[in-house]
Amino acid sequence: MRFILSLLTWWNNETLGMRFFTWRKGEQVGEDEQGNRYYQNKDGSRRWVIYNGNVEASRISPDWHGWLHFTWNETPKDAPLAHKDWEKPLEENATGTLAAYAPAGSMRRPEPAVRSDYEAWQPE
Repeated sequence: MRFILSLLTWWNNETLGMRFFTWRKGEQVGEDEQGNRYYQNKDGSRRWVIYNGNVEASRISPDWHGWLHFTWNETPKDAPLAHKDWEKPLEENATGTLAAYAPAGSMRRPEPAVRSDYEAWQPE
């Protein structure tokens, strides 16, 4: 089934063409805690990621994001970034899911918002 999905879709994992390109020209330089694998070509001029599961850019940690975009040349495996104690852990983008943020007064909230500072307009 995975093979058929790789022929027809790109959002379930890498396509057959990308798998062939990675096999031919890529060398794996690392893997993150979510199982995403990071590659570069032989001369280091191109970098890419093969996702473990759904293709979602918010699943890339800031450490690897900087390496992918040539902000720094060392991988987080070789030169880990110093993290502050106030930094939050990486979370997937929740937009469009039930876990997405819904502000007070949103129709997606189960309870209506109680507002004492608002008075509805009534025509005279």
